[in-house]
Amino acid sequence: MAEPNPARPLDGRVAVVTGSGRNIGRAIALRLAADGAAVVVNARSNQAEMDEVIAEIKAQGGRAAGCLTDVADEAGVQRLIDTAVDSFGGLDILVNNAAVRHEGPLEEITLADWHHILGIILDGSFLCARAAAPHLKRSPAGTIVNIGGMTGGSGAADRVHVVTGKAGLEGLTKALAWDLAPHDVTVNLIHPGMVDTSRGSSSSKAVPGHHKDRRTLLGRLGTSEEIAGMVAAFCGPDGRYTTGQVLHVNGGTYLR
Repeated sequence: MAEPNPARPLDGRVAVVTGSGRNIGRAIALRLAADGAAVVVNARSNQAEMDEVIAEIKAQGGRAAGCLTDVADEAGVQRLIDTAVDSFGGLDILVNNAAVRHEGPLEEITLADWHHILGIILDGSFLCARAAAPHLKRSPAGTIVNIGGMTGGSGAADRVHVVTGKAGLEGLTKALAWDLAPHDVTVNLIHPGMVDTSRGSSSSKAVPGHHKDRRTLLGRLGTSEEIAGMVAAFCGPDGRYTTGQVLHVNGGTYLR
């Protein structure tokens, strides 16, 4: 048997990364591919962004496929997981990253707004985990990493739906860790905070309101690549004894 390549610890693994057309999701897809995984890239509606990430992975010698779908759609999620299995023969890693981060006063948030945000953050993560579970159970290194957000732990004004969704991921992570531990599938949550990302039409403001009154202890914003590095750690061989945990990656913002 060939010796594992420490430079490519995910050789032979297959990953699905939701919301990976831009920002943190894109960085995660690129990092997992660089570490050797075949990656299914996902976007809700932006075909061009998704195709660009796929092309970048392939240009670097990696394997990638794409699935354009809304993670809040049950049939679409099944198609996403099937893309991984049909394209690469299985599934070892699921990264639930897809989210939207609308902001608005409590009185102006409609029930439809509430359901839309929670549908993507919570329903989407549940649907993806449920569809992926049979395949992850068969993997020798099944892994789920959920991507939350700093305000899921701290709260923030004008984003009651987003905060609720991100906080809910903690409960989902712990419940999934219990359910999947007998099959040696690990489930963890990363709460990124104060990361330098671009924001498109899915966000109401170019800069989130809660960034105005918070500072990092390190004196700078984080990068998407730094978040991706922590995801890779959970997905790699050194992360096999860690499950049900919440990791805050926010440059020490909570210490200010």
